[in-house]
Amino acid sequence: MPSACVRASRTHRCEAMPSESARASSAAESRFRIDAPNSRPPVVKVVALDPPSEALAKRLEQDRWNRASFLTTSAFSAGRQPYGPFSMQAWLSDLSGRTTHLLQEIDGADQVVMIATAGESVPSAAIIGEACSLKRVTTTALIIGGDHASDQALSSTVAQLRPWALMVVVAGSDAYVADMLRALRA
Repeated sequence: MPSACVRASRTHRCEAMPSESARASSAAESRFRIDAPNSRPPVVKVVALDPPSEALAKRLEQDRWNRASFLTTSAFSAGRQPYGPFSMQAWLSDLSGRTTHLLQEIDGADQVVMIATAGESVPSAAIIGEACSLKRVTTTALIIGGDHASDQALSSTVAQLRPWALMVVVAGSDAYVADMLRALRA
């Protein structure tokens, strides 16, 4: 960093140079300031992919959240026909049971968090992940019950989620899931 002392001819004189913070708070620099909050909380869609994770989502929904909404795919796993027409409308619902359209939910989201239980089959993760990929919405997957599941059961669930999530986390407890959602500013 340059010295504040300036050499002039044969005499030395020291001039006070304004600091960076003094210059940044000057009237000339104030025209570059943005008078708005740094950012708004993201819209986070939390999707329970199986019945045990749906129970957790119902408990989590009772907490106070910024802009998070909780959904479930339980109708998908219960009523899906293996070979037949599929509707994006029919299987995603909020936790009170009202059906909703997957693409509309993703359109309004900044991030989608999928919650799955270790050892459960979660085929809906692929549909949600593909829709998020098309809409360029970040996805995170949280796996609960991993500490009680066998390595094979945990690996099976990770294999179903990994292709569709930017980050996969095996949560040690329900409180960890809540803490993760808070860290994501849900």
